Amino acid sequence: MAINYTHATLTFSLLCLFLSRTSAALVKQQPLVLKYHNGALLKGKIPVNLIWYGKFTPIQRSIIVDFIQSLGSSVTMTQQPSAASWWRTTEKYKGGATNSASLVLGNQVLHENYPFGKILKNSHIIGLGSRTRPNNQINSINIVLTAHDVAVEGFCMRCGSHGSAGKRTYIWVGNSATQCAGQCAWPFYQPIYGPQTPPLVAPNGDVGVDGMIINLATLLAGTVTNPFKDGYFQGPPTAPLEAVSACTGVFGSGAYPGYPGNVLVDKTTGASFNAYGVNGRKFLLPAMWDPKSLACSTLV
Repeated sequence: MAINYTHATLTFSLLCLFLSRTSAALVKQQPLVLKYHNGALLKGKIPVNLIWYGKFTPIQRSIIVDFIQSLGSSVTMTQQPSAASWWRTTEKYKGGATNSASLVLGNQVLHENYPFGKILKNSHIIGLGSRTRPNNQINSINIVLTAHDVAVEGFCMRCGSHGSAGKRTYIWVGNSATQCAGQCAWPFYQPIYGPQTPPLVAPNGDVGVDGMIINLATLLAGTVTNPFKDGYFQGPPTAPLEAVSACTGVFGSGAYPGYPGNVLVDKTTGASFNAYGVNGRKFLLPAMWDPKSLACSTLV
């Protein structure tokens, strides 16, 4: 069964953040704890295969490819904070740096002719993600990326999902530029609900794809730390709060519901970001729960 990064999860996380802040003066705040359920985590060298469903421009594909490559543990960035340093937080989840999850770009498959149409059911996503396994790799992650004109069952109730078929893991993330952008591309788009703060400028100039990066980061962290529903999470296994979804809405220090926190701003473009990547890229990455500090950790 797939694990969804849902609207309910987003709402619950923001509510928890709000309650924790408003009650801090009255009650000593308890640390956030994701329980480890004794299951296997993804470790070692992990190829990430990209399955493009629908039409993406070369620039859009390059943004996502650069993001995956920016997470590689072998990437040495002179500019900090970096996407690689963000990803290294996953090393603190049972195993440590000597047994970390090192992501490498694998194969890419293009389905530009919409073989299943432009309205996909969950079964299509599972089929694309679990059966399209280039070179029959087992210890890998398949990522299904759907274009802006592709509707996916339950899209407006979730921004993406991850799951497994046997020992094979997969992720789905959709481009929300023309559907539910206020939910799945926030803070680059005016929110559908809650405090109406001005949207931030997307670091790569594409609200839909920059929003996909946030959701992809969330799901990649969830996949390696809770790949088979028995890893690290809080709450029910069917709707868990995971490594990043437990920190939803937090991108920098001082975040609160409706405000992403203090982030960096590009002086030339005015774009907001908090991580440098390869090829001159900049990304806005969500906070990740740190099992050492028992808190949501931000890059800035």
